Amino acid sequence: MDLGLAGKVALVTGGSRGIGRMIARGLAEERCRVTLCARGEAALQATAEQLRSMGAEVLAVPADVTTEAGQRAILDETLQTFGRLDVLVNNAGGGGAPTLLETTDDQWQAAFDLTFWSALRLSRMAVPQMREQGGGAIIMISSIYGREQGGRPAYQTVKSAQISLAKAMAHELAPFNIRVNTVAPGSILFPGGGWDRRRREDPEAMARFVQSDMPLGRFGRPDEVANVVVFLASERASLMVGACVNVDGGQSRSLI
Repeated sequence: MDLGLAGKVALVTGGSRGIGRMIARGLAEERCRVTLCARGEAALQATAEQLRSMGAEVLAVPADVTTEAGQRAILDETLQTFGRLDVLVNNAGGGGAPTLLETTDDQWQAAFDLTFWSALRLSRMAVPQMREQGGGAIIMISSIYGREQGGRPAYQTVKSAQISLAKAMAHELAPFNIRVNTVAPGSILFPGGGWDRRRREDPEAMARFVQSDMPLGRFGRPDEVANVVVFLASERASLMVGACVNVDGGQSRSLI
C-alpha cells in the first residue's frame, strides 16, 4: 500500500534508539525526509548514517528537547534544511523513580520537561508552519500506562497528561487539517532499553511477567509500534483525529 508519504518531512524526537529509531526508519522507508534529534550525539549520528545508507535524506540535530532553546533549534534547522514540516512525532519521554515516596520534586519536574513540555512546545512551534502549508500530522508516543494504572508514578502521570493534551489539540487543530493522534505502546523490548535490562537482571521474573501479562507470550517490538505511527502519519488515516491507539499485544486491561 502506498501511504503517500514520499517527499514529506518528518521530525522524530528521541530518534536515536528503540521506538524512535524504528519510527524514523519506517518513515524513511516510505521516502520521507527525516529529522532526528536526541541528546546523545554518537547514537544519533549512527542512526542517521544507517538511514542514509538506505538512501534517505536525513538531518541529525543533537539537542536537548527539555529546553525551549533546544526545541527551537530542532524546528528551525528542519525548516532551513527542508523548507516544511509535515509530520511531528513526539517520542521523547520517561522519568521518575519506582515509588511515589522515592520520586523527588526534581525527578517529577524532569519527567514533565522531557515528556509533556517538550511535546507541547514543539507542537505549538510546529502548528503555524503546518497551518500555512495546509495541514500536517502530530503524533504523541504515550503508553498504555497513560491510559490505565501501571508503571512508575511520574511516568504514568506524564503519559496520561500527554494523551489529554493530544485530545485537546486534535479538536482545536482539525479545522486546519492538522490531525493529532496518540500511540500507546505496551512493554516493548529492544537492546539497551528498560525491559532488556530487567530481563538480564532477573530473567525468571520477566518470564513470569510475560506469562501473566502478555497474551501473545512475548514482548512487543519497536517496528510494531513504528508501523502504526507511519500509518497515522499518512493520509490513509485521514479520519483518525484525537484517537489513542494501543499497540500492546493485548497487554492492557482498560475497556476504553
